[in-house]
Amino acid sequence: MEIRPSKEQDLPRMLEIYEYARRFMADHGNPNQWGATHWPPEQLLRRDIAGGNSYVCLHGGRVVGTFFFTAGEDIEPTYRHIEDGAWLDGSAYGVVHRLAGDGSVKGIGEFCISWALEQCGHLRIDTHGDNRVMQNLLGKLGFTHCGTIHVEEDDDPRLAYEKI
Repeated sequence: MEIRPSKEQDLPRMLEIYEYARRFMADHGNPNQWGATHWPPEQLLRRDIAGGNSYVCLHGGRVVGTFFFTAGEDIEPTYRHIEDGAWLDGSAYGVVHRLAGDGSVKGIGEFCISWALEQCGHLRIDTHGDNRVMQNLLGKLGFTHCGTIHVEEDDDPRLAYEKI
């Protein structure tokens, strides 16, 4: 597998992958994280691509996964306030959001998260409380559950994880 920045022409494939991911999450006990709001919206994905923060995962030259990644100082406003815990480290960090695969290849999530961690050495990720698949993956990859954050998209709290 390999990672490259998303291009505008990847957008239809990315939308297919997110549609698959919404169905997968609903079938695995997580219907609300993206399903209720049909997340992520196309205009957000277009902004991510234009901003250079959208990536695709390729297997055999085919796009099989997609995610948002950025790194820097205090880059995620929703991470400024954490409840029921604390972040491990206040230094610059990377963030992965909107990670999704098409289900055709095992290990897409692990590959994408590992790639992001290699880029910055310090990563924060949040996920819905019903997203057991992501929680298990983050545990497998050695992330520490640090507390709870809140996002603007909905009222559901998110579990916050970090790895350095």
